[in-house]
Amino acid sequence: MIWNETIECMDRESLRKIQSIRLKKMVDYVYHNTPFYRKKMQQMDITPDDINDINDIVKLPFTTKLDLRDNYPFGLCAVPMSQIVRIHASSGTTGKPTVVGYTRKDLSVWTECLSRSFTAFGGSQSDVFQISYGYGLFTGGLGAHAGAENIGASVIPMSSGNTQKQITLMHDFGATMLCCTPSYALHLAEAIHDSGISFEEFKLKAGAFGAEPWTESMRCELEKKLGIKAYDIYGLSEMDGPGVGFECEAQHGTHLNEDHFFPEIIDPKTLEPMESGKTGELVFTHLTKQGMPLLRYRTKDLSALHYEKCSCGRTLVRMDRILGRSDDMLIIRGVNVFPTQIESVILSLPEFDPNFLLIVDRINNTDVMELQVEVRPDYYSDEINKIVALKKKLGAALQSVLGLSVNVRLVEPRSIERSTGKAKRVIDKRVFK
Repeated sequence: MIWNETIECMDRESLRKIQSIRLKKMVDYVYHNTPFYRKKMQQMDITPDDINDINDIVKLPFTTKLDLRDNYPFGLCAVPMSQIVRIHASSGTTGKPTVVGYTRKDLSVWTECLSRSFTAFGGSQSDVFQISYGYGLFTGGLGAHAGAENIGASVIPMSSGNTQKQITLMHDFGATMLCCTPSYALHLAEAIHDSGISFEEFKLKAGAFGAEPWTESMRCELEKKLGIKAYDIYGLSEMDGPGVGFECEAQHGTHLNEDHFFPEIIDPKTLEPMESGKTGELVFTHLTKQGMPLLRYRTKDLSALHYEKCSCGRTLVRMDRILGRSDDMLIIRGVNVFPTQIESVILSLPEFDPNFLLIVDRINNTDVMELQVEVRPDYYSDEINKIVALKKKLGAALQSVLGLSVNVRLVEPRSIERSTGKAKRVIDKRVFK
C-alpha cells in the first residue's frame, strides 16, 4: 500500500525540480529569518542568489549538534515563539539537550511522513497501534501517535515501561501494530513468553522499530519471537523525529521522504560528497520546515544511498541500514568496532541471546574488551567444559569478524538489565583514564 503515490512514486527529474524550488525558498527563508545562518553565509560570501537548484546545496554551510547546543534553547528558530506550537528535545545526556520547535504546518508535514511510513508497513484504519515509544520530550511517542491516527487507526498510547501492563493491554485490546525500540520489543517478547499467554492469542502482525541501530539478525530474531513483520523506521529529533525514512514491504533499504528532508552522503573526514552506493556520513537539509529549519545537518549516522526504483514501486531514495554512528564507533587498538557488528555475530549463533554489554578499558596502556552476553536457557549449563566451549566458539567468531580478541564472559539468562527506551550496549571506561 502507498499513502501518497504522487510523491512516493514520482519520477526523479520531477522530484529534483520540486527539491530545487524548495531549497531555493528555504535558503532565502533562513537567510532572512535565522541570524545564525545569515552570519554563516556572509562569512562564506554566499547569498540566496547563489542557490539556483538542488545541486548548489554543496555551497551551503554544515550544521552540527554543537551549533544547536550553542544556540540553546531557541536561537535557531526562524519564527517568533508565538508560532511555535510544540517543543521537543533530546535527552541531553552529554550536555544541554538539543531543542526542536514546530509550527502547525511542521506538525502536519511530520504527520504526513509518518502516515507514509505506517501505510508502507501495511497499516490501515482497521489496525490497532500500540505506541510504546516514550511520550514527552522524546519525539517517538507523540510523533507515532499522530501518524497512526491520521491513517484512521485506533491508538493505544501506552508510552514505555510497565511491561506487564503492556502485555495485558496488547492482548486485551487486540493490538496489531507495535511501535517501540527493537531492544524493548525483544524484552516484550521475553515477557510474553514468561506470562504463559500463548502467542496465538495475540493479534500482532507488524512492528515499527527504531530510535537505535539494529541489525538484520535482530530483525530475524524479532520476527521469529513475535511472529510479526519487523520494519525499520528512521528519524532524528533534529529533523522532526521518526518518519524521516521507512522500510516498505520489500525490506530492502529505508525510503527517505526526500521531498521534505534532502539527503546527502559525505566523507566524514574530508566533508566532500560521496557517490551513490558509497558508505559515509548522512546529512540532511530541511526543505519545508518553518519553525527551526536546518541546512546540511550532520547526523553522524553512517549509511549509503541508492537511487534505483524499488520493487515496491516507490522512487524515493533508499538508505542502507544504519551501520552505526561515527561517534558510536569504538577504536580498539587501531581497529574500528561498531556495536552492531557484535550484535550480528551474537545473533548468528543459536546459543546466545542478543542482550549484551561491552566494557572497554585500558590496562597497562593496552585497550581491552570484555563482552558480557547471555546464554539462552536451553544452552546454559553448570558444566565448566560446556561453558568453556561456548566461550571459545563466540570468541573465535568475534575474532573472525572484528580482527580482535575479546574477553567473553557468559552470564545467566535475563541477567543483563533491560531498557524500556534505547538500550545501553557499551561502557567505555577509557575516557576516565
